[in-house]
Amino acid sequence: MPGVETLDGLIEAVAEFRTDDYALPVERAALDRARRSLEKSGLLLLGEVHGVRENPLIVLWLMRTLGLSNLALEWPENLKPQLDRYLADGSGLDHPLWWLGDGRVTAGHFAMLKALDKPTVTLFDGGMFTGDWSQRDAVMAQRVLTAHIEPALVVAGNAHTLTSPTELGLPMGACLASARSALESVRIAYGVGSFYNITPRQSRGHATAAGLRVLDEELIVGLPEFGEATVPHLPVELLRERLNL
Repeated sequence: MPGVETLDGLIEAVAEFRTDDYALPVERAALDRARRSLEKSGLLLLGEVHGVRENPLIVLWLMRTLGLSNLALEWPENLKPQLDRYLADGSGLDHPLWWLGDGRVTAGHFAMLKALDKPTVTLFDGGMFTGDWSQRDAVMAQRVLTAHIEPALVVAGNAHTLTSPTELGLPMGACLASARSALESVRIAYGVGSFYNITPRQSRGHATAAGLRVLDEELIVGLPEFGEATVPHLPVELLRERLNL
């Protein structure tokens, strides 16, 4: 199922999403590096391609493998009251910002959050994109640092979790690394599959072995095959109406 336009459809997709028994191989050297990042910097970054079904399963698996209860997500920070309602009683999913359709929010994420044992969740995106890529990333990094959530897994799009400058500008990861020199970033290395970001898309990456490991000195979670997430996505006209734009 790709994008879903109704609250009932989203709730059904969340209920049908299975979070149990998901596991991946772990390379000892990679696990040691991830733990060292958490011990010395308080943070571990995870970079994803939005809209992949397995993303929240990887988040859940890492949280459990590393014994974490603090999670930071690249979601609009003003959705925190709605998220708290959802975690408390399953409501709060009708806010239009859940329904942007860009793949950051999926049915699997809501199932994953329910599967975690009393997580502390920080949302660090400020909302609408202003056009200044580096400024947005600097603000996101500052929100993560001022939240004082260590130790925590910090999840964002993979362009934001790089720890060095890129052609786009200065990523959030680089801003965080300048403040926390021992910080490590894990990249999900995708093989072949489909994902949903505003519309269904296909991807054919390089095949890689599954699991947490070190590849060319980089920390990765290999995902040779992956599928399209169920993403809450309202039509643009309805979104504008509900957001009063």
